[in-house]
Amino acid sequence: MKNIFYNDDKKVRNGWWILIFIALVAATRPIYKPIKEGLSHLGFTEQMLEPVSFLLLLLVTWICIKIRKESLSDVGFGFSPRWFKHFFGGTIAGITMMLATVALVYLVGGVSFELDPQRSLQVLSYGFYLFLLGSLFEEILHRGFVFQRLIDGIGIWGAQLLIAFLFTFGHWGNPGMEGSTQIFSSIDLFLGSIILGLAYIKTHSLALPIGIHLGWNWMQGNVLGFGVTGHEQAGWFKPVFQGMQEWVSGGEFGPEASIFSVVVSIAGLVILLRWKGTVKRKQNTQETIAEATATS
Repeated sequence: MKNIFYNDDKKVRNGWWILIFIALVAATRPIYKPIKEGLSHLGFTEQMLEPVSFLLLLLVTWICIKIRKESLSDVGFGFSPRWFKHFFGGTIAGITMMLATVALVYLVGGVSFELDPQRSLQVLSYGFYLFLLGSLFEEILHRGFVFQRLIDGIGIWGAQLLIAFLFTFGHWGNPGMEGSTQIFSSIDLFLGSIILGLAYIKTHSLALPIGIHLGWNWMQGNVLGFGVTGHEQAGWFKPVFQGMQEWVSGGEFGPEASIFSVVVSIAGLVILLRWKGTVKRKQNTQETIAEATATS
């Protein structure tokens, strides 16, 4: 009879690791509010408490990898000059993709810009801080331990498709997700998840996907002033829409609901597929990386 707990290598099956991770995440939810309240009483400000969600998720990840006798570098947090090079490169790539999307919307007359009267360097810096934390949280959740166990269990593209569906579905409750906005934003979110997953696969690091995610959102929201997946943002600029349909301009939801965002995402995906990557091979990931680079 096939052992439901262990694979042929006498290791715990990936499905059980995913269940352990989910159980630990669920266990942290009841302590989230008490931790924040306790730290508030100690004088921590709301800004200082913003990282709590990410830190709890990082703690769960750390527990899982310690049980597996691994380190944070195995899950993609191997801080090094190479890691930061990928992070900053990814941030520039995310900014560039957003600028390309908005440039196309601008060129067809879908939007113009004026300076936001409330603009400030504080808005830019604090927005960068919040989007950094959001990117850290979302990438360790969607491209971290669970994603990596799925790759080991069902292969690269099985993991990619499953996480992309979950990533897209997770945004369906956002403001404005209806009609053409829901169609084009869902396509773009799906493609975005594939891009971020491939960024991890090509580097075996979370630095590149975190950077791309951060650059995309920060430029979209706190610099250009668009909504980010339906959530209004204060920016340096203020977009003025010219009455075109939302599938062209993205509207209040943000450029992610524009067909031009889909075009730019497809172009970014093609470039990433053709890139050979910089991953350092390990015994337990050699076949995975070989499969990824075979698509290049």
